[in-house]
Amino acid sequence: QVQLVESGGGLVQPGGSLRLSCAASGSIFSINAMGWYRQAPGKQRELVASITSGGSTNYADSVKGRFAIARDMNRVYLQMNSLKPEDTAVYYCNVDLKVSAVARYLEVWGQGTLVTVSS
Repeated sequence: QVQLVESGGGLVQPGGSLRLSCAASGSIFSINAMGWYRQAPGKQRELVASITSGGSTNYADSVKGRFAIARDMNRVYLQMNSLKPEDTAVYYCNVDLKVSAVARYLEVWGQGTLVTVSS
């Protein structure tokens, strides 16, 4: 059983900052890519940022220069600066992992954390 637990969402004023955290726990053999997605009301879920096991990062154009993704062991973080109202969404952690050496990679999702940017 593998679980992703997210934290750090909340209400912030435009221009403010938030830091999201996601911790993977359970029977984990190895972790490949980790990332953050978001889904705004009435919109499809979209990739915000991802980071490979080697540390290569990828960002959505809308957040480049404002957001930064990092990872440490079984945790992934998303530092969000200069937040805008259009960043308002539920943010989901996403991890590709194996539960054993011979298992395939599984895609696991967190429960989501709400980020609201409003004055």
